[in-house]
Amino acid sequence: MSQKARINFYAAAPKVADAMVQFSKNVGVSLGLRLKELVQLRVSQINGCAFCIDMHWAALVKDGMEPRHINAVAGWREAGRFFGERERAALNWAEAVNAVPHRSPSDADFEEARRHFSEAELVDLTFVVGAIRAWNMLNASLHTQVPAVPFTGE
Repeated sequence: MSQKARINFYAAAPKVADAMVQFSKNVGVSLGLRLKELVQLRVSQINGCAFCIDMHWAALVKDGMEPRHINAVAGWREAGRFFGERERAALNWAEAVNAVPHRSPSDADFEEARRHFSEAELVDLTFVVGAIRAWNMLNASLHTQVPAVPFTGE
């Protein structure tokens, strides 16, 4: 299978792409930039979206996160020294939500998330997962190429 770019969806559907950009900018604000980017990076890793992995890794570096910490995101369960309880709860919830429809978030997943997030924050976190899943689907299926310089969304 070719990894050649298939369609530039920004050029093909600029109004919808702009709406997605605005949606993505507005979700996750209550979580703070670092937590939002960690969640987006982890979901992008799971979904195999190289473009999004590159973008969210670069955003975390720009925010001052140590590369060693970022590299541990894929193994966050075993890398406790890098992630606090709130981050771990967010990453667990993000993975559970991202697994739908193959697996639904369990009551235990939900209760763990509720211990660390208000209702509004938990909804915001869930919207972040939905938004990044949409981007992952677009970029991976249309083979959006990883740019020479990381895209920052700005």
